[in-house]
Amino acid sequence: MNYHDKRLLGGAAGAVLLAAVGGFALARCTATPPAEEAATEPGKAEAPADTVVMAEGAVRSAGIGVEAVNAGGLGAEIVSQAVVTASPNGEAIVTARAGGAVTRLYKRLGDPVRAGETLAIVESRDAAQITAERTSANARAALASRALAREQYLYEQRVSARVDLEKAQAEAEAAAAEARRAQVAASAANVTGDGRGVIVASPISGRVTGSTSTLGAFVQPETELFRVTDPAKIQIEAAVGPAEAQRIAPGDRAVVELPDGTTVEASVRAVTPTLSGETRSATAVLDVPGGLQPGLGVRVRLVPSRGNFSRAIVVPEDAVQTVDGRDAVFVRTAQGFRAVPVTIGQRSAGRVEILSGLRSGRSIATRNAFLLKAELGKGAGEED
Repeated sequence: MNYHDKRLLGGAAGAVLLAAVGGFALARCTATPPAEEAATEPGKAEAPADTVVMAEGAVRSAGIGVEAVNAGGLGAEIVSQAVVTASPNGEAIVTARAGGAVTRLYKRLGDPVRAGETLAIVESRDAAQITAERTSANARAALASRALAREQYLYEQRVSARVDLEKAQAEAEAAAAEARRAQVAASAANVTGDGRGVIVASPISGRVTGSTSTLGAFVQPETELFRVTDPAKIQIEAAVGPAEAQRIAPGDRAVVELPDGTTVEASVRAVTPTLSGETRSATAVLDVPGGLQPGLGVRVRLVPSRGNFSRAIVVPEDAVQTVDGRDAVFVRTAQGFRAVPVTIGQRSAGRVEILSGLRSGRSIATRNAFLLKAELGKGAGEED
C-alpha cells in the first residue's frame, strides 16, 4: 500500500468516528431527562396539599378575618348585645351661659374642634349686666383700697382713731371680695371682650356631633347648642343578667364583634352593682380602643374569670370548614394558612367548641374562611 492509499484510508476512518460521536451527543440531547434532573428549581417548590399560600395584602383584600383563640368553653363565654357610647370625659354638651340671640356661628355639624375653641357668639343683655357689675365692683374695690391707704396714713400720724382704720379695712376686704365674685361670674359666663355677648366654647377636643343652633335664634340660658364628641374616648356598655354579672370582674377579657364581621379586643372596666329597673340586668362597661362610632350596636363575648372553666376552645361556626370529609380550621402561618383537622363539640349562638386539634393562642381564619377552602380545592383540582 502506497502513501496515497494510506491517506485515503485514514480520512475515511476519521469521518466514521466523527459521525459516531455526533450521533451519541444528539441522542443525549433528545432523550427524556431522569426524574432527579427534572426536579423544580429551589424557591419554586410546590406548597403542601393542606396549605394555602397568601400574602398579608391578599388576606386583607379578600376580607378574611383572623382571630387569636383561647381556651374557655361555651359555658364560660357570656354573649351579650351592647352599644358603643362616649366615655364620661369623651362627650360634652355645650350650652349658652346667658340668654340672648345667636349672632355668629363658627362651627357646623361634623366640624373638628379644639378644647377652648369658639363655636358661636350669643349677644345678651345678661352679658352686659354681668360686665357692668364687674366694672362697678372693680371700681368700688379700688376706691376702698385708696380709702384704706388714707386711713392707714392718718392712723400712723395719730390723726384718726383705730376704729376708723378697722372700718376701712373691713370695707376694703368686702369690696375686694365683691370684685372677685363679679370676675368669676364674668369668667363663668365667658363674656366677650366688649361685654356685649357670651362666647360658646367647647371644653374638649373632638368633632361636633350635634347642633341645634340657628343664626339669629333667641336661646335661653343653659340651652344646648352643640354636642362635641371625642372619638378616641369611647366605651362599650353591655347588658348582662344577674347571675352572669356575679361571674364578671374588672380586667376580664372580652371580644367585640362588629357588624362587618371583624373583631376588636376589649377588657372589662367595671360592672354596675345594681340592676336596671327596666331590663333587670346589670351593665358591664368595657374599655376599647378608639375608632368606633358612638351609638353603634355590637355583640360582645365576655370571658369571665370566675365560675367553671373549660379547656375547650370556642370559635365562630364559619371558621370550621369541611376539608376531605373532616372538620378543619385554617391556622395562620408565615406564608398563609394551613388546614388543621379538629374535633368539634357542642354549638350555641353561632359558636362551636373545638375539643381537640387546636392549641390555645393560635390565630385562625374566622370570617370568609370558605374562601380558603375553595382555594385549597382549586389547588387539588389542578394537581389531578
